[in-house]
Amino acid sequence: METLNHSIIVPYDFTEVTMNAVAHAVNLSKNLNAGITLLHIVKKESEQKEMEQQLEAEIQKIHEIYNVKPIGLIREGSIFKTINQVAHEIEATLIVMGTHGMKGLQKVTGSWALKVIVGSKIPFLVVQGPPKSNEEPLKLVFPVDFKSENKEKLKWVQFMAKYFPSKTLLYSATTKEGVVEPRTKANLVFCKSFLEERKIDFELVLSKNESSFSQETIEFAKNREADIIIIMTTRDIAFHDYVLGAQEQYMIANDAKIPVMVINPRNDLMKYGYGNFG
Repeated sequence: METLNHSIIVPYDFTEVTMNAVAHAVNLSKNLNAGITLLHIVKKESEQKEMEQQLEAEIQKIHEIYNVKPIGLIREGSIFKTINQVAHEIEATLIVMGTHGMKGLQKVTGSWALKVIVGSKIPFLVVQGPPKSNEEPLKLVFPVDFKSENKEKLKWVQFMAKYFPSKTLLYSATTKEGVVEPRTKANLVFCKSFLEERKIDFELVLSKNESSFSQETIEFAKNREADIIIIMTTRDIAFHDYVLGAQEQYMIANDAKIPVMVINPRNDLMKYGYGNFG
């Protein structure tokens, strides 16, 4: 039996957006030496047989295009629970998920993406368009504000730096007066020390505070032609955040279509502090 361990999961619904997610997953899988699992979720068990045939046809098509053969998996359930359940079952490394942005009725899709992500212990890479074709080192935009959760993202910067040539762009929030407030400054000092100790290439840039920090982060990432923005979800995110449009929701469905790695806060990581990141 083929092993599914350490796969990259792509939630697959036969749309162009999910084919874009497959293209990203293929690029990542080569460096991570990980397999790809296409996960299709059905509402009723009776749909499973028909979808198996369709999914197998897609797998053959992907094999012909990329010379990579994913494993297909069909599960009955809900996207809000089943994606994460499967990810934990097969010890997935990453979930690469396509989203349609937030234009018009697609606002629902943007909020759905966030609802799927919240609660997962495995990071999501949320993509809209196909990957860029350049061979340059990855540019990772790492927004830094006053929240203590900033530190948890560092583990994934280290992970990416281990497998990919990359440069981390620390993008710091500022006050209207153009200064970095004390809690944000403490996080910056922590981040810089962490990256310097591990010899991870980085650059520090201060925001201009001319609009919201999330808007400025996207604009900065766009101007620097970034490959990935790395963000945390808000701890204990509430239902009204989905309805009103949480900052994370805006980020993952950004108009620049920059892929966003989304990580959830983990209480067990927080209590160990610096030493836990290895």
